[in-house]
Amino acid sequence: MIDDFAIGLTHLLLLIAAWRLLRRDDLDADPRDETPAPAPPRRGRMRRA
Repeated sequence: MIDDFAIGLTHLLLLIAAWRLLRRDDLDADPRDETPAPAPPRRGRMRRA
């Protein structure tokens, strides 16, 4: 009885996690479609080697 409950509970939690991940709006968004922001300029002194 306890084994069935433990297996059922873990499967239910995995099902809920998968359902919540599939319902996300950003699932279909490809980050390569967006242009990357330019790197901010460095501040401070540059060190010589």
